[in-house]
Amino acid sequence: MNLRRTLTLSAAATALALTLAACGSSGHAVPMNSPSSAPGSSLPGSSMPGMDMSGPDTDGLSDTLDGYHLTGLPGTLPPGQDSTVTFRITGPDGKPVTAFATEQTKQLHFYAIRGDLTGFQHLHPTLTADGTWTAQVSALQSGSWRFFTTFTPSSGPGAGKGYVLSGTATAGGQQQTVPLPAPTATVTTPDGYQVTAGTPGGHLMAGMEHQLTVTISKDGKPVTDLQPYLETYAHLTAFHTGDQAFAHLHPQTAVNGDHGGPELTFHAELPKPGDWRLFLQFQTGGRLHTAALTMTAEG
Repeated sequence: MNLRRTLTLSAAATALALTLAACGSSGHAVPMNSPSSAPGSSLPGSSMPGMDMSGPDTDGLSDTLDGYHLTGLPGTLPPGQDSTVTFRITGPDGKPVTAFATEQTKQLHFYAIRGDLTGFQHLHPTLTADGTWTAQVSALQSGSWRFFTTFTPSSGPGAGKGYVLSGTATAGGQQQTVPLPAPTATVTTPDGYQVTAGTPGGHLMAGMEHQLTVTISKDGKPVTDLQPYLETYAHLTAFHTGDQAFAHLHPQTAVNGDHGGPELTFHAELPKPGDWRLFLQFQTGGRLHTAALTMTAEG
């Protein structure tokens, strides 16, 4: 991959479309077309200690890496109704992995992303002693979906390394593809939060570390009451249009109680050209908000 590919982020190349999602104490989130936010609990955030999410082998588009295998995901799910999804992570020895490091307060993060990137859920499944994970997935729109798992084994040959594995599923019925929103640098949420994103100089170099800054305000005033969410003030995940390749953008803002904002910084590194859909999650007053951001990476 050419590490000199330029990623342009500007008012003409940035699309922000914000909606609100809910996250309960289990980390459960609803699809991006949810009209309102709901009570949430403290969940993702900091710089994922010990978890290296860079490099082409961590784009998450395979269910197998280094002998670790994501197995048991359903191939189909009923559309329009909540579903229980179970799966396992098996290790190089073929046995279910039961020992995971805690990353951002959770042993495993589970994402559901619709094929056109208009649906998004970030969940935190529960683990049983036999290595079975259980995720409660909110009703999915008809169409194709990809389920991602991010985790770090705490023992075995992969101990301390962050893995991203995924599998696909179909929610029955015909998919109606929804185009991404038109580019804009700033957007206002239904409940009045203004979010602006940018980088110094307006550019990100692919494959290199750069700072992405997000500023949050409301009613023309800076927001300074962001609450910790998974050990930080915001969680940011990116998916590439077309193939849904995964990228995690690491937060860099230090946490100081319920006093986050208005400016948040992230280590941004998007590895390939094309459009990326970024999902920013932040919490105020016990309510989780999700901002969807489209960025164009030029090759």
